[in-house]
Amino acid sequence: MTMEIEAVDTSYRRWAPVYDRTFGAFSHRGRRRLVDYVNGRSGTVLDVGVGTGLALRGYAPHLKVTGIDYSEAMLARARARVEELGLAQVVALRQMDARALDFPDASFDTVVAMHVISVVPEPERVVAEMARVCRPGGEVLILSHFLHEKGTLGFLGRRFGPLANQLGWHSDFPKDPVLSCRALEVVEELPSPPMGMFTRLRMRKRAEA
Repeated sequence: MTMEIEAVDTSYRRWAPVYDRTFGAFSHRGRRRLVDYVNGRSGTVLDVGVGTGLALRGYAPHLKVTGIDYSEAMLARARARVEELGLAQVVALRQMDARALDFPDASFDTVVAMHVISVVPEPERVVAEMARVCRPGGEVLILSHFLHEKGTLGFLGRRFGPLANQLGWHSDFPKDPVLSCRALEVVEELPSPPMGMFTRLRMRKRAEA
């Protein structure tokens, strides 16, 4: 089932006022761990699907962070957060469709997408775009819910899968769209809290890509 871009926008206009206190709080530990890893790197960072900017305050001052999101309602909250906290490491926040990123090839040292890939239409295109704007040898980091094949989480994922457009995300999202990008090689896959519900993928842009 493909997410519709209008459904995504509508869903996140509805989620924007309560996101930080609901899913944002639920996913905080995994987001914090990923940002801590990024802080050990250097250079430029693209945060795809930056949302309300919950991760922005965690990025270290030595980084130059650009955030993009399709939802203006989410971006308005992210911009207010940056201004309120004086986050100098955030150099730009832009409205953009992740399927067609308005950046030149090899623009960023690190490209991050947290809880986005199971939300967007055409996730293969989004991953390909993330790879395109990442420099060769750079890293693409994805934190997402993927379909669990077995157990209670697998059952629930399949049960709620048909409600993707209403929920604003795929509960039955497979890894295949992420792993199909030939420009990227997976170098690490880790379970992410809470309860290993999410997965963190660390991928490197191939030098010849």
